[in-house]
Amino acid sequence: MDSAQTPIWALTAAYWLHMLSTVVWIGGLTALVLLVIPAARRTLADEAYLALLDSLQRRLDPLGWFSLLLLVGTGMFQMSASPNYHGFLAFDNLWAVAILIKHVIFFLMIAISAYFTWGLLPALRRLALRLSQGKGSAEEQARLQRRNTWLLRLNLALSVVVLALTALARSA
Repeated sequence: MDSAQTPIWALTAAYWLHMLSTVVWIGGLTALVLLVIPAARRTLADEAYLALLDSLQRRLDPLGWFSLLLLVGTGMFQMSASPNYHGFLAFDNLWAVAILIKHVIFFLMIAISAYFTWGLLPALRRLALRLSQGKGSAEEQARLQRRNTWLLRLNLALSVVVLALTALARSA
C-alpha cells in the first residue's frame, strides 16, 4: 500500500493516534522522571514512596501498554503508506535507515518497559510488603530504587532519541 492508495482519512487517523499514543507514553514517562519521582523521594517516607510507585504503576501501565500497541499498529500502517518504504529490509535511503534505528531503539524501550512492569515493580511491591512487616533491607531498597530511577531515565533518554529519529525520517 502506498500513500496514493491510502485514504486520507485513514492516514490522518493513523497519524493522530500515533501522536496521541506518543504523548501519553512519553508524557507519562517524562512526568514520572522529572516531576513525580524526585518530589516523592524528597517528601515521602520509604513505605509511602513504594506505595506511591505501586499506585502509579497500576494507573500508568495499562495506558502505557495500550499506547505501545497503538504505536506499533499505527506506525506499521504509516510506514506501509510511505513513498520512502521500499520493502522489508530495504535500507536504500535516509528515511529507511532512520526508521530502522528508531525501531531498534523502540523495541529496546519495550524490553525495558517489560522488565520494569513484570520484574522490577513486582520486586518493589514485595519489598514494600516486607518493609511493612519490618523485614525489608535498606540495602535492597536502595538498590531497587537506583535501578528504578536509572531505567526510567534510560527510557526517557531513548524516547528523546526516537523522537529525533522520527524528525529525521520526516525531513528525509
